[in-house]
Amino acid sequence: MAEDRLNGKKILITGASGGLGFAMAKALGLHGASVIITSHRPGKLANALTALKNLQLDVYSIEMDVRNEPSIMAAVHWVETHWGALDMLINNAGIGMRTVNPAFLTDPKPFFEVSASGFRDLMDTNLTGYFLVAKAFAPFFIRQKKGKITNISVSHETMKRKGFIPYGPSRAATESLSLIMAEDLRELHIDVNLLLPGGATETGMVPDEFKQSQSSNFKLLSPDIMADPIVFLASDESNNITGQRIIATQFKDWKQAILTTK
Repeated sequence: MAEDRLNGKKILITGASGGLGFAMAKALGLHGASVIITSHRPGKLANALTALKNLQLDVYSIEMDVRNEPSIMAAVHWVETHWGALDMLINNAGIGMRTVNPAFLTDPKPFFEVSASGFRDLMDTNLTGYFLVAKAFAPFFIRQKKGKITNISVSHETMKRKGFIPYGPSRAATESLSLIMAEDLRELHIDVNLLLPGGATETGMVPDEFKQSQSSNFKLLSPDIMADPIVFLASDESNNITGQRIIATQFKDWKQAILTTK
């Protein structure tokens, strides 16, 4: 049974056919939000939609490629036509190191062995994709005179780890992009924040063979670690909180500190 903490909230999540995006969609839907999930993989998107609808959530799907502006604008048009409002955009779509080095965790490659095409493709998805989707929906939020954007990131360790070009730089740039977006939109009453799990997470970006090779002492975080912080960010309780970098594993302490000073 869904709760009503987010009743009436309308939210769009990119890259939500699995992993963190799916987990966040489920959490938001269970708290009463209407959610659009997007992906450029129609088969996985359809499966995700079915799974969420089986939970009796108010969820919709739109096939969207975050690298393609007409595809993004089609999603904007859907929101304008069917909803007429949007409370929150969650930029989550991205690709990982497996696209440039399938064995990146067990056999990391130096940056000079990364192909130029692989570098460009990952940056175009992970960084430019966030920019293009936020750019497309920003005028929508500005007209409403309210809105929230949450950009999903990773730990600082990932940004400087051996063999992690171009994934590390893509997310380091995401953080700069997000903080500048927050300042650009602050006076317009649109909140922009960063959210990251706080550790290696059970998603498709981690190769199965790596998971199987780890000792019983090594535990990947569940994607559900994102549930509490994303529900908070979508709620009215977080209104006017902007420019923050929130680590899901440290969310309770962060929330207590930020609400004390709010």
